[in-house]
Amino acid sequence: MVRIVRLLSVLTLAASLAACKPGGTGNSASSAPPAAPPAASPSASPSGGAYDPARFAAQVRRHAAAAGIDAQLVMAILYNESYKPHDPKLERAWQKLDPEAAFGVANMHRAAFDETRRGRDFAGRDWTELPDDPDLAIEAAAWYLHDLAAQLPAHWPAKYTRDELLALGYNAGPGSMTAFARGAKPGPVAQNYLDKLRTNWDAAARALR
Repeated sequence: MVRIVRLLSVLTLAASLAACKPGGTGNSASSAPPAAPPAASPSASPSGGAYDPARFAAQVRRHAAAAGIDAQLVMAILYNESYKPHDPKLERAWQKLDPEAAFGVANMHRAAFDETRRGRDFAGRDWTELPDDPDLAIEAAAWYLHDLAAQLPAHWPAKYTRDELLALGYNAGPGSMTAFARGAKPGPVAQNYLDKLRTNWDAAARALR
């Protein structure tokens, strides 16, 4: 009986996440595919499994400062990525159904994590540890944003702030980010992510007070 209940729970989670996951690969620009993977999966509106990322304010401040990234941006991204339940067992169950799923409170894909960890203090850590270690997930997200910032052009249209472009890069990948900086119009997935970031911006500031 217990096994049946657990199976039903996994199937319910799978149906819920599949329903809130839009189609596409996260590359929503009209330009060429990004040279490197996005960190996060395309996200949708919050589900019943949402939590409050404010609990990680101390980790966000510490890792954002070390990476030279605005802590409010990191926190806003955590709010953007809080649409799915961040429970280790549930995440791993979902990953068995969707091998391309992202892990951790920052919703990071394996390829993005593996690229970001090179030469860093967490180089010896593994992507599979993210569901159990929010501190590692936040550290990796902050440094991924740091690496995205290094790829921004010197100038771009005033339509986007630096943090908005970095958030778009986090969601859609660096190639799409630079395309947006050159004037390409975000597709619906990237635009939705940006709209959510703007909605979550004030909440992120309050969480860090």
